[in-house]
Amino acid sequence: MPGGNDKRVQTITSSNVEDAYARWAPIYDNVFALIMRPGRQAAADAVNRLNGRVLDVGIGTGLELPMFSDHVKISGIDLSAPMLDIARRRVADLGLRNVEELRVMDAMNLEYADHTFDAAVTPYVITTVPDPARTLDEMVRVVRPGGEIIIVNHIGAESGPVCWIEAAMSNRAAKLGWRPQFPWSIIGDWIAARPQVELLERRTLPPLGLFTLVRLRRK
Repeated sequence: MPGGNDKRVQTITSSNVEDAYARWAPIYDNVFALIMRPGRQAAADAVNRLNGRVLDVGIGTGLELPMFSDHVKISGIDLSAPMLDIARRRVADLGLRNVEELRVMDAMNLEYADHTFDAAVTPYVITTVPDPARTLDEMVRVVRPGGEIIIVNHIGAESGPVCWIEAAMSNRAAKLGWRPQFPWSIIGDWIAARPQVELLERRTLPPLGLFTLVRLRRK
């Protein structure tokens, strides 16, 4: 995959992810809801400017679901059944009628036909999948021409204290269920190799610029 020769790209498997998020599921919202809220809101704001059907790839416990406008129809997929169980309860408790379905599914093998959706969004997921390039390819495949792919994620620091912390955590990637070190080149090289995709926006987000919003368009 692009960026695969970078020594900072840690190996992770689907089994690692399933095991990790089965452990995270009961406490995920308490641990991550606050720090990740600005990024989820930024992703939802980008989606809410659009219309039609949107695929949420790696929807987890569904923290962003209440942030989507009613006019956007959401389908959510995730590899973790325990995380999706919480998302389903959230949909029922909040009466979110714009959520069309929630399904256990592998982001690297989406069970949807080409051009099924008007857009795809993936908050805090691209560092958790074994093959980011394949996941991005799948999202492009299921989005119609002219549709957007919206990514929010941590992009690894190139230097300084944050980079040192990420390096110290990198040997725990399999246990954590995500890669603490994730260079921009993985996404940047993928975009450069695909003429059917154009970069619309890339900007850092709070808190402290830890996360990045990326908007892509399928030409």
